[in-house]
Amino acid sequence: MLSSQQCPPQFATLRGFATCQATQRVCTLLVCVMFVFSSGCTSLRDYVHNGFKVGPNYQKPPAPVADHWIDSKSKGVNVATKDLSDWWLVFNDPVLNSLVDQAYRQNLDVRTAGTRILAARAQRNIAAGNLFPQFQEAFADVSRNAISGNTANLPPNISRFFDNNAAGFNLAWEIDFWGRFRRGVEAAEAEVDASIENYDDALVLLISEVASNYVQIRVFQQRLKYVADNVAIQTLLVQQAEARLKGGVGRKIDQGQMRSNLTDTLALREQLEIGLRLANNRLCVLLGIPVRDLIPELKAGPIPVTPPEVVVGIPADLLRRRPDLRRAERLVAAQSARIGIATADLYPRFSLLGTLGYEAQNFTDLFSSKSFIGTIGPNVRWDILNYGRLVNGIRVQDAVFQTRVLDYQNATLRAGREVEDGIVLYLRAQSQSGQLAESAKEAKIAAEEAVALSKDVKFDLNVAFVTSNFLVAQQDKLAVSQGDIVLGLIQVYKALGGGWEIRNSAAGAFDGALPRGPRHPGAIRARARLLAPQPTDCPPAMNR
Repeated sequence: MLSSQQCPPQFATLRGFATCQATQRVCTLLVCVMFVFSSGCTSLRDYVHNGFKVGPNYQKPPAPVADHWIDSKSKGVNVATKDLSDWWLVFNDPVLNSLVDQAYRQNLDVRTAGTRILAARAQRNIAAGNLFPQFQEAFADVSRNAISGNTANLPPNISRFFDNNAAGFNLAWEIDFWGRFRRGVEAAEAEVDASIENYDDALVLLISEVASNYVQIRVFQQRLKYVADNVAIQTLLVQQAEARLKGGVGRKIDQGQMRSNLTDTLALREQLEIGLRLANNRLCVLLGIPVRDLIPELKAGPIPVTPPEVVVGIPADLLRRRPDLRRAERLVAAQSARIGIATADLYPRFSLLGTLGYEAQNFTDLFSSKSFIGTIGPNVRWDILNYGRLVNGIRVQDAVFQTRVLDYQNATLRAGREVEDGIVLYLRAQSQSGQLAESAKEAKIAAEEAVALSKDVKFDLNVAFVTSNFLVAQQDKLAVSQGDIVLGLIQVYKALGGGWEIRNSAAGAFDGALPRGPRHPGAIRARARLLAPQPTDCPPAMNR
């Protein structure tokens, strides 16, 4: 490094001396830069490549998806791509359509998810505000002061009592030299994206839950109808058994069997009434209303009919369609930015500090030109001798990042499983329902024949007992299997992530706060397409 004594004679002039001093500053700056980057975790090349930010840039992590669905070639499964924004319309049920619309407008869980978006956006604005002077303070002070008269070296004739008045402005601005605050904005923007995806996921869950509970109500109503029909049959058989016993041609065993059969069916009715009420109560909460009896409003109705096939697309569509997967990916992006924030702690902080104001003994002289005070200058702070705390802070953030990646990949696996579960339930329930329908049909024929023959005292009532009991079981199974078909289809659409697009067309409480369509990760930051973070391991020299 050059000194003023080492300057050549041709630079002995004032201009030459200034040039020499500038050369010294440049050399000193280069030495400092080389030292800083040699002691950090980010090379100078990466620093420039990252847009003058330390830490890793983000790239969407890979996710495991199957090439095709297990039952993709089965009858009833269509792998074409279809708009699932209003999948519940395939049931052609106006009551269900109105319930979905009401739930979207009134459900409190969805509103809660909406308020989280507002909070995330406010946090993002706070992070963006750190790019500007972080500390700005206006001050004013009026004081009456006294100094000790027994202080050593006290100047003579000094007044021990005096006033002091001051007013001004303080400012401190940490320059975002290493990208600490820009990484904070990246993390906050990713959190905003995640909050929006959380809102969409709440919509997917809400619509599927409304549809499922509505279908369960219809299934319970059908099961209760079957029970009512069987109670009428079994009541008649009880009367036949009692009449035989009174006439002296019957047996107590027949009467006992018939009564037991009837009371068992009546107990089943009570169980179904409980299930119906519970489904009704769940639906009320989903609609955002106090619990009340909705059955008079819903009235009696059949179990919804499903279309002949379900359109499932391909497994890779899940990454684009499911809001919970998009949310998990955005959380990975946010954590990637936090690694950069932690990495910036390894480097010195450059700030600009300043104070402007007025100070005077007499208040009348406070704002005169001679009362002006001011100071401004740079400030450098560098955490040293931290005994590995900063490096381990980076490792903590990196470990959390790896956890977020694994959570995202695990969520993708679960999403594929949920679709497969829904498909197999939809397909197998159809086959099961067909078989049970035939079984229930034959059981009804047998029961009606038994009732007709029971009028003959020679007919064995045990046969009527068996057939009537079997009819109850088969009809109940039939209603459940018919509901499973619809519930399986609902599960498929839920697992595919359909329904959140309702916010693009229906009126909701947070429409103005939400974008139209899905949030694309590159829509708000082009810089999020570069290298994904790798496990951070600083050289041993940094473990101070």
